[in-house]
Amino acid sequence: MNKFKYLKLSKYKKIRYLSINNRSKLFVVFLHGFMSDLEGNKPRSFLRFCRSKKIGFLGLEYTGHGKSSGKFTMGNISEWSSETKMMIKKIVKKNNFILVGSSMGSWIALNQFKYFPKQIKAFLGIGSAPEFLEKLMWNKFSKKIKKEIFKKGIYNLKHGEHQYPITLQIIKDARKNRVLNKKFKNKIIITMIHGSNDEVVPVKFSKRVLNLFKNAKKKLIVVKKGDHSLSSKKNLNKITSELNKIVSKII
Repeated sequence: MNKFKYLKLSKYKKIRYLSINNRSKLFVVFLHGFMSDLEGNKPRSFLRFCRSKKIGFLGLEYTGHGKSSGKFTMGNISEWSSETKMMIKKIVKKNNFILVGSSMGSWIALNQFKYFPKQIKAFLGIGSAPEFLEKLMWNKFSKKIKKEIFKKGIYNLKHGEHQYPITLQIIKDARKNRVLNKKFKNKIIITMIHGSNDEVVPVKFSKRVLNLFKNAKKKLIVVKKGDHSLSSKKNLNKITSELNKIVSKII
């Protein structure tokens, strides 16, 4: 694994990231999910792939995630999208890149199209979850949970072995970052990969992302018996195989 680096974006903000082949003309930019980081199998797989292809790689941990500075409860989609934009400008610079978004990372990825419309050459989504904070959380919360969020400003949502602190500010910010009503004219390659057994995010979210792009070369791959993370060796081989197809069409 490559060594992690840190970039100071402001007096109070330090982002941990991974990058290789910084002089490459093509990059893969990996955007992880909600309360995730760069320690998992996905970033490792994509890093190895980029090294083997001698292309650039950038993966970052948004503030409040992994070893980046800041509190998770202070972050939101606007903040994390802005940090991603700044990191791309610092590391990828004027070069072309492929966005790879995992779960919430696909939402952050969609927000990058307004900043880099000509540099983005492809978008690969894994269990894509744009607008999940409102559509999959807030809209399904009981009146009791909503009341607690309004009163305390936060609710600790338990899901399996994990606990997700959902703040009122992140819900309000999510409404400012609606993307499923937009239309993108980019003539690029879009591949959405989603597990058929995803119990967190329905496959229809990946389908809705594809519908946003009218001029793109689109593909939806539903992985049989695949879960939300798609982090098994077999599934990661399938994902990197698709990434390889995309790269071969761009280079």
